[in-house]
Amino acid sequence: MTQHSQNPTNQDSLAGFLFAMSAYVFWGFLPLYMKMLSHIPPQEVIAHRVLWSLPIAAIVLSAQGRTADLKLALRTPSMLGMAAVTAILVSLNWGVYVWAIGAGHALDAALGYYINPLFSIFLGAVLLKEQLSKLQKYAVFLAAVAVIVLTIGAGRLPVVALTLTLSWGFYAYFKKQLPIGPNQGFTLEILLLTPFAIAYIIYAQTAGNSHFFSGNATDTALLFGCGLVTAIPLMLYANGAKLLRLSTIGIMQYVAPTMIFLIAVFAFGEPFGLPRMIAFPMIWAALVLYSIAMFRGRKPKVG
Repeated sequence: MTQHSQNPTNQDSLAGFLFAMSAYVFWGFLPLYMKMLSHIPPQEVIAHRVLWSLPIAAIVLSAQGRTADLKLALRTPSMLGMAAVTAILVSLNWGVYVWAIGAGHALDAALGYYINPLFSIFLGAVLLKEQLSKLQKYAVFLAAVAVIVLTIGAGRLPVVALTLTLSWGFYAYFKKQLPIGPNQGFTLEILLLTPFAIAYIIYAQTAGNSHFFSGNATDTALLFGCGLVTAIPLMLYANGAKLLRLSTIGIMQYVAPTMIFLIAVFAFGEPFGLPRMIAFPMIWAALVLYSIAMFRGRKPKVG
C-alpha cells in the first residue's frame, strides 16, 4: 500500500475508493456523536480531538514502521510548512463543523459539503489539469444544478457553508501535494496542533470552565472518544486521497453530506423543503453517473 501512496500516475484505484468511502460513511454518522457534545464549547471539543488523536496516530505509524519518515519531515522545513497549512485548514474546518452541529445548523453544514466537491473538481481541473470524461462532465453539471437549487432554496449562501467548502477544498488539494505518506502527514498535522490543544485544555482547567474530569463521566468519555472519531476517518481519507484523482474524491464527498442531511432532518428535526426534495435525487444521479464512468475501467485519458 505504501509504495503506491503517492499515486504517481494520478489514476483511480479500488483500494483508494474503499478507503475514501469508509471515511465518508464514518463522517456521515459523526453528527450524532457531535450533537452529544453540543453543550461543550467548540474550542474545547477541537482541543480534545487533537490531543486524543495523537496517541492513535502514533500507534498506527509505529505499527507500520514509518516513524523514520515522520522524523525526517520534522527536519524538513518545506514539509513542515505544508503540514502547517493543512493543519490550520483542518482545524478551521473542524471548528466550524462542531459549532454548526451544536447550534442547530446541520443543514448548513450539509450544504457546505455539497458545494465542496464542485470546488475540489474545480481545483483539480485548474491546478492539476485533471481531465473528465463526457459522462463525468454530465455528472458534475447535474450536481452543480442541484447545488444551485439548494442554495436558492436557502435564500443565501451561508457563511458556514462557504467556510466549510473553502477550508476542506484547499485541505484536500494541499494534502494531495504533501510529499509524505498519508498517515505520516496526519500525524505531523496533529503534532503541530498538539501544543495549542494542550495550552487550551490547561487554560480551561485553571479557569474552571473545563468539561473534562469535571464530575460528568459521560462528558469525559465523549471527549476521550474524540480521538477515535477524528483519527480513524481522517487516516482512512488520507490513504484514499493518495490513491484517487482529486476529482474522484470530489464527487465521492456527496456521500457524507447526504447522510448529514438525513440525520439533520429525521434525527435533529431541522426543516425539509421542496428545493431539497428536488435536489437530492439530482445529486444521487450525479454520483451514479460518475461512479459508472469510473468503474468502466476508464483509465483517465492522457492527452
